[in-house]
Amino acid sequence: MWIDSHCHLDATEYDGASNVIADEARAADVKWIVVPAVERANFKTVAELAIENSGCVYALGIHPLYVPQAVEEDLSVLRDAVAQALNDKKFIAIGEIGLDFFVPSLCESAMRTKQEYFYSEQLKIARDFNLPVIVHVRRSQDIVLKYLRRIPVVSGIAHAFNGSVQQAEAFGRLGFALGFGGAMTFTRALQIRRLASTLPDELIVLETDSPDISPSWLHPARNTPAQLPKIAAVLAELRGQSLAHLARQTTDNVARVLPRLGSLLMQ
Repeated sequence: MWIDSHCHLDATEYDGASNVIADEARAADVKWIVVPAVERANFKTVAELAIENSGCVYALGIHPLYVPQAVEEDLSVLRDAVAQALNDKKFIAIGEIGLDFFVPSLCESAMRTKQEYFYSEQLKIARDFNLPVIVHVRRSQDIVLKYLRRIPVVSGIAHAFNGSVQQAEAFGRLGFALGFGGAMTFTRALQIRRLASTLPDELIVLETDSPDISPSWLHPARNTPAQLPKIAAVLAELRGQSLAHLARQTTDNVARVLPRLGSLLMQ
C-alpha cells in the first residue's frame, strides 16, 4: 500500500476528472491521497473530494502563492472552517501553508512580510487545534524552521524538500517528515537524490504534488497519483531497499506525522 502525501486532486489541469484520477491511483495500490487546500475558495472543494473518494483526505490552509490575493478575513474563515471540520474524520491537517522565496514577486519586502504573517497565523491555528501542518519550503527552509520553533506544532510534513542535511535533521527534531517525489527521478537532481539516498528511514514520505513535479518519464506532461509506485521504485533503488520495506516505512511515517490519517489506517 502507498500513500500520496501531497496531491492537488482538485486542480483545473484534471479537467473535472478528479474522481477518475483517484480511481486510477487506487488501481495502482495508492490507497490514500492527501489533498491540501490552497486558498479560501477551495476549502469546500477539497472537503467534497474527500467525501466523494473513499481514499482521499484533506487539509485546509492558504498556500504562499495565494497570499498576494488573500485578505485578513481569510484567516478567520480558515479558523472557523477548521473548527467545523474537526468532526470530519477525513480532515487531517493545516495545509498547504509555508513560505516561497523563489518567485521574485513574493520576495519583495512587503509581500515577504505578508507571507510570513499568513504563515505564522496559520501555525497558530494548527497549534491551537493540536493539528499537524503541511508546509511549502521553497528556498525558505531556515525561515520556515524559525517560525516552527517560535510556534511549535504537533508534527507535519515539509513538502517537496530540497534543503541541506542539517535542515532535514532540524525538521526531524521538530517531529516532521520530508516529502520526496518526482524531482528525485531526474539524474541531474543531485542534491535531492543524495538526500533521498541517505536520510534516515523515519524522515521520508512519498508524494507526487500532482499535477505538478512530474517524474522524468512524464515530464512535461501532468503528473498523477498513480505514478507514485514508479516514483517509489526509484527511491527504493537509490536507498538499496525493497519496495515492500519502503511501502511499510513510508506508510508508518505518514501515520506518525499525520495522526488523524493514522487513525483511519487502523480502521
